[in-house]
Amino acid sequence: MSISLTAGQVVTGSAQTGLTSPTYTLAADIAPTIYGKQFAVSALGGTQANVEIHSASKPFTVTIVRPASLKAIGSVNPITGLIMGSVPKNTYKIIVRKGADILVNNPSQLASATLTISVPAGADTEGSGNDIRAMTSFLIGILQNQSAGLGDLFATGLL
Repeated sequence: MSISLTAGQVVTGSAQTGLTSPTYTLAADIAPTIYGKQFAVSALGGTQANVEIHSASKPFTVTIVRPASLKAIGSVNPITGLIMGSVPKNTYKIIVRKGADILVNNPSQLASATLTISVPAGADTEGSGNDIRAMTSFLIGILQNQSAGLGDLFATGLL
């Protein structure tokens, strides 16, 4: 299995303004699709003032979804050696949902972050998929490197 999250696992988050050494303990949940895995945050660690764990009315979950049907690369023209037609894409998603308070005495609203990764069929096998691994490594590095800045951007709107 590529996704090795498990119930009881503690995930270390990155530092944010107002969040020092944040950790999140996972509980297994049922994904809204059979093609996904979902976990809820059942406990917090570090300094996280005013952050709440998962509840029915204020969810805090992560869902990882793969395509329902993985696509393969198309046929190759026997004369030109080029792929005939368009190259299909396999689309994966990571969705984080967090209930957020908006105003005193009002129900919380759902904030969400969806990361969509589109991989052309065939890129997984050509060159051992290292181009896709490099793309993933760079993406996660940028997200980790800019985590606090992104959190501040989403909270203040200042780029």
